[in-house]
Amino acid sequence: MKNDALSLTMQKIFAKGFTYLFLGISATILISTLTTAIGHFLQGDDITQIVIKIVNAGVIAMAVFELAMVIGKEYGAEEGLDVIVMLRRTLPRFIGTVCVALALEGLIMVIKYSQLDLAGNLYYPVAIIISSALLLTALGAFLRLAPRQVMDTPVVAREEAGVPAQSGRVSVVAAGALGCC
Repeated sequence: MKNDALSLTMQKIFAKGFTYLFLGISATILISTLTTAIGHFLQGDDITQIVIKIVNAGVIAMAVFELAMVIGKEYGAEEGLDVIVMLRRTLPRFIGTVCVALALEGLIMVIKYSQLDLAGNLYYPVAIIISSALLLTALGAFLRLAPRQVMDTPVVAREEAGVPAQSGRVSVVAAGALGCC
């Protein structure tokens, strides 16, 4: 029992540490990007290239920020929560952010290659966009195949909350509305 408490305490300490580390990295990326963009703008560089670099770094900063949030929620959470429930709650946000980052990176590469007349290199951004689509498809398959948490509640509690009495079961959303989760 003592080892479990120590393990849980260490998990929470490391979760907070990694959360703050990735939040700091995300903030550093944003600040660095903005200062670099201002410097390039003052030097008279092409505004399109500056915007592309800002979007590229901003998407990376957003993905790192989302990673920090997932770590904070996933590993800093209470011990009693089910792993599947935590994954169904946090994984879609993180994978969605990564898919957006990959798709934007692919689109930015398409724009960059079309401006530089490098049409022969379009295989790379197409592969990135296809990878994003496959990752999103895998997330959908996971969410479809992963068991949903369903809990039994008394019919009286459901009727008081305005939930119709159908089959004696209430979804997590309805149970959350009842305040029992």
